[in-house]
Amino acid sequence: MFNIDLEGLLSLVIAVVLAMSIHEMAHGLVSYWLGDPTAKMQGRISLNPFAHVDWLGVLCLLLFHFGWAKPVPIDASYYKDRKTGIIWTSFAGPLANFLLAFICVFIYILLIVFLPQFVYSGIGSFIVSTLSTSATLNVGFGLFNLIPVPPLDGSKILFAFLPDERYYRFIEGSPFFMLVLILLIYMNVLNVPLAMLQNNILQFFINISSMILGL
Repeated sequence: MFNIDLEGLLSLVIAVVLAMSIHEMAHGLVSYWLGDPTAKMQGRISLNPFAHVDWLGVLCLLLFHFGWAKPVPIDASYYKDRKTGIIWTSFAGPLANFLLAFICVFIYILLIVFLPQFVYSGIGSFIVSTLSTSATLNVGFGLFNLIPVPPLDGSKILFAFLPDERYYRFIEGSPFFMLVLILLIYMNVLNVPLAMLQNNILQFFINISSMILGL
């Protein structure tokens, strides 16, 4: 008989859905700020998970630690500077994940230190578990998307140093780039460096939160 941790599974699903939703919303919001109404017209500037989540992508993330959401449509022709607009729009998603991770770490420490009795209650235990899972997953999700391989956000940021013609050709991606990404994941080449960065960023957030709270 399987022993399924339903509480842990629920925490993970909440963390995954929230990470994907805030990531995609941030892309759409920054694109809108830069003059592109496309995401807004399609209802993508929202934290409603049903607007962003690809449930197959969620399932793959839960099972294989590799998933995706519905890409937010953008029209870079609205930007005053097309390349700069794409860079900021791309960076917005990972940045939103890092900010959410920091907020989760801050609230987690706040509850642990100042409301320990609540933490040991049923609902309190679930909340801190979800905060911890969400902080860890959001940092990982943000880092993964900064990998400079198309179609990930990192490629649109790093390749900005290329001439325009080559830049737009690269960020469009190709089956070759996707194959490279799948191979890197399959061979676990990314696991160690990403885990090290993830732990360092989480520790940094813990230190900053502790400092703010005077601990």
